[in-house]
Amino acid sequence: MNFIKNNLANAFTLGNLFSGCVGIIHLLNNDYQTTALCIIISLVLDFFDGFVARALKSNSDLGVQLDSLADMVSFGFLPGVVLYKFLESYGSTAFGIDFPFELKYLGFFITLFSCLRLAIFNLDEDQKYYFKGLNTPTNTVFLFGLYYIAQQQSTTGFFNTEQLNNLLSPAVLLILTALCSWLLISPIKMISMKFKSMKLADNYPKVALLIGGIILLITLGVNAIPLLVVYYILISLVFQKHLI
Repeated sequence: MNFIKNNLANAFTLGNLFSGCVGIIHLLNNDYQTTALCIIISLVLDFFDGFVARALKSNSDLGVQLDSLADMVSFGFLPGVVLYKFLESYGSTAFGIDFPFELKYLGFFITLFSCLRLAIFNLDEDQKYYFKGLNTPTNTVFLFGLYYIAQQQSTTGFFNTEQLNNLLSPAVLLILTALCSWLLISPIKMISMKFKSMKLADNYPKVALLIGGIILLITLGVNAIPLLVVYYILISLVFQKHLI
């Protein structure tokens, strides 16, 4: 019984890793809808591994290491593959320059900076009730959300496929890669859903994030996903002084 109690959270973490691996394979095979399902499963398991560990008081150094290693695949390597797929058809030309390599490999800078971010997070004892920089799951949701919309056949609504694909030129994608890589390790405080107390005054950022997020989802549906992340960053910037 103690074995199950001590390792249940780790089983959730390994489930996150497994789902991330499956998602990457399907993404490489252009089955982005299955990848979307795998990302959702990884997000749920990533949330519940910590929740279960705290509830059962089974936190351990092993669990901390496993969590980062699993996240490195599901929310580090996978978003790198997303940008790899985004840039795959553009060859080696961007900004009017012919590079001596294919641009798609630059997408893995997201993977490199995700790795750096996870290492920094493991060593930083201040990030208990907020994140410093954009967390890897949110970054993955943003990048895959854009990719998911770009693969749809919709020609109407906010962010139709044709408009988005015209917007996401190789130059824009490389700038986006650089921006997201910086955000991962930036000193900007970002909202965490961990509650320091149940006082409303201590949770204004979370309330604002929740209300705005619900409005975006109701209004735009799945197209709201990348905008939700943009909104999350903006709200975090507004409430910087509250994030302590």
